This record gives sequence, structure tokens and C-alpha cells, in this order.
Amino acid sequence: MRLKILVPAGLFLDRLVDKILAESTMGGFCLLPNHIDTASALAPGILTYEAEGEAYHLAVNGGVLVKKGEDVRVSSRAAVAGELGKLEAEVLRMQDEAAEAEKSARSAVARLEAGFVRTLIEVETA
Repeated sequence: MRLKILVPAGLFLDRLVDKILAESTMGGFCLLPNHIDTASALAPGILTYEAEGEAYHLAVNGGVLVKKGEDVRVSSRAAVAGELGKLEAEVLRMQDEAAEAEKSARSAVARLEAGFVRTLIEVETA
């Protein structure tokens, strides 16, 4: 299979691989060359691929994985290669960053809702 990983800065990885292990929002999965075509939303986590008998690990910040024929493409906000122990810390940082962004978005929505309710009350009393 040809694995291509794309990040906002451009092409992160383009390599022939034998096997891919990844984590979707529904759980972990494995892709082999003869598996059916698929698409999956990736959770922030470790993506492992095997090439020439060696295993390589990447931390990915969520994204989308699409397998079509022999091509597997991953689009992610960020990817970091390294040793497994160090990557786990990077994944935790990515998860914390995502949780903070979600918290900020919820706060913004709450402010918008409160402003809308205030405007409705002002219109009804006028």
C-alpha cells in the first residue's frame, strides 16, 4: 500500500507500507493491502505502520483516513514521528489542546445564546 499523510504544511509522509494500525473514533483497526476500501475519522492517537519488517510510529492529531485500492491517505491537523514513549506524551498534549478548544467553543456558543435571549426579551418589552 502507498501511505500518504498530509498536514496543513504539506506532505508529511509518502511511503510504501505493508500494514497500518490506527485509532478511529470508534476504536482501533488494522489495514492490510487486500482489505476493502474504507474511510474513517481518526481520533488523536498513535498511528503505526510497518514497512520492510520495521514498525514506525506517529502521533496524529485526529483527522481522516481514506483507503481506496492500494492508496491510503491520511489528512490530519498535525503529525509527529518519534519513539513510542515520547509520542504518548505528544498525544496527551494534542488531546488537552482539543479539549481546551472544545471548551472555548462551548463558552462562545453559550455567550451567543445568552445575547440572543437578551435581544428577544428587549424586543418583547419594547
